[in-house]
Amino acid sequence: MRIAIVGLGGVGGYLAASLVKTSHKVAGFARGEHLAKIQTSGLKIVEDEKEWQVNLCAKSLQEADGYFDIVIFCVKSYDLEESCKAIASHIDSNSILISFSNGVSNADLLRELSDAKVLEGCIYILSHIQQAGVICKKGDVFAAVFGGDKDAVQKLSSVFDEANLRYKIPSDIKAAVWKKYIFISAFATLTTYYDANIRDVYENHYNEAKALLREIAEVAQTKGVDIYDEIENSLQTAGKVPYDSSTSMHLDFKNRKRDELETLSGYIVKEAKRNNIEVPFMEKMYLELQKRRIS
Repeated sequence: MRIAIVGLGGVGGYLAASLVKTSHKVAGFARGEHLAKIQTSGLKIVEDEKEWQVNLCAKSLQEADGYFDIVIFCVKSYDLEESCKAIASHIDSNSILISFSNGVSNADLLRELSDAKVLEGCIYILSHIQQAGVICKKGDVFAAVFGGDKDAVQKLSSVFDEANLRYKIPSDIKAAVWKKYIFISAFATLTTYYDANIRDVYENHYNEAKALLREIAEVAQTKGVDIYDEIENSLQTAGKVPYDSSTSMHLDFKNRKRDELETLSGYIVKEAKRNNIEVPFMEKMYLELQKRRIS
């Protein structure tokens, strides 16, 4: 099969480098200095005590060619729609699409934009671009989670098996995606609002964190997803992370970069209003962060 990895950051870069080792033809799509370095020197993975490098067919999305059986989107949530449209002429109803971007509505968006087979999914990994052409992965945390169309799931599973990448196929994929989202949404919002790392928030704003997690769980309930157990699980996780751990949205705000505020905070506010429920903590923080982003 021919596989496209759209976005070669911490997630997509690691996936692409791993899938290159399989019998499938893999194409990666990136931009800027990172793309240029991969094209000239290959893609390097720094993984704790070991390093490895692969040659990867990497291009910009504008240079995409041919047909893709599987497309894995690993872009920021705000780039997903544009990325899907850019590759639309290279897929059809038999293609398999999945997004590992942050958020719980990515699969819905892909279905609106394409008649391809869309899987829902999320991924657990600690990785980032260390420098152009280099991906740093920390620890052994890795698990891709996906579900949906059985034939599509089987094909993607076979690819991950061949690449020796861990994955899970939960019986309720929507609940699984929300279980990851509740932690990211809450602590991305909290760390950015308080300009603090995750442990600081846990130790100094515990009650606000618990209230915010409950609001997110209430919105999930309107979707038929029960993740109330994840409130306590998320708090326990926050209390165990290293003291210097923050969130990408917090860092994006600090560095004045484009952020995922709408995906991680605004989505909850808008869905709450649509379903006539109150989310006062999230609404307060979201509105304040909108002002900070503009100023």
